[in-house]
Amino acid sequence: MTIETDKNSGFCFGVVKAIETAESELKKNGKLYCLGDIVHNDAEVKRLEKKGLKTITHEEFKKLKNVKVLLRAHGEPPETYEIAKKNNIELIDASCPIVLNLQKKIRKAYTDFKPVKGQTVIFGKEGHAEVIGLLGHTENKGIVISDEKDLDKIDFSKPINIFSQTTKSRSSYHEIIEKIKERMIKETGKDKINFIVNDSTCHSVSRRDTFLRDFAKKHDIIIFVSGKKSSNGKALYEVCKKQNPRSYFVSETNELKQDWFKKNDSVGICGATSTPTWLMEKVKSSIQKFNN
Repeated sequence: MTIETDKNSGFCFGVVKAIETAESELKKNGKLYCLGDIVHNDAEVKRLEKKGLKTITHEEFKKLKNVKVLLRAHGEPPETYEIAKKNNIELIDASCPIVLNLQKKIRKAYTDFKPVKGQTVIFGKEGHAEVIGLLGHTENKGIVISDEKDLDKIDFSKPINIFSQTTKSRSSYHEIIEKIKERMIKETGKDKINFIVNDSTCHSVSRRDTFLRDFAKKHDIIIFVSGKKSSNGKALYEVCKKQNPRSYFVSETNELKQDWFKKNDSVGICGATSTPTWLMEKVKSSIQKFNN
């Protein structure tokens, strides 16, 4: 049996920055609040909790005063900053720079489109932390769509300005853009439409599905390591499963089953943008024990 860990898998830049920021603060003070899970991976959250990180909800955040709170990579809506100012909370802002830049663009687009009664559309997962933050910059009036079924939320007779959640795949974003174009042309009866498309996916993350297709094809069996809460993980696992039916989703080593593996298998281990490298290596060690 041969085993390869995908070099393109694991934490994205924004998550690395957030975790490094948390660890630095914990080293100095031994305690730190984090608004929401720092990353959608229970194993990594537990590791940091042992160092003194305490995960809090937005409701708990509103009741805190005179403390330090870490903002994770996903970014936050303006309301979070207003509450912090009111309650004398020191924010340690680890929001991903790419997300912060997108928030600024969405806020400007929403303001600029108001006079023409335009719609700000966000292609992303409803309720996702990043999407909640982005919506906050549209006074929560943006329209969130995740697939073709959501297109009926849009008025195709009015101007549209579309953005994507940074972690969505570029191919699925382009597909939804084409669907909107078709609907707008049909609704208005004009080829010239007021439809502004923004390139807002994170290129290093959105290309991962392309890399994973090749990785999944080259191995007999794929072990995809991810937290169950990770929407990015669920989407990338489906990419693997489509290319290789012998793809298995695990969050921890105790979910591995020896009868999945054959003696001469080529095994590929990969994961989401929220999957720590140490966890993929732990999975690799467990599989090597099966082999022995």
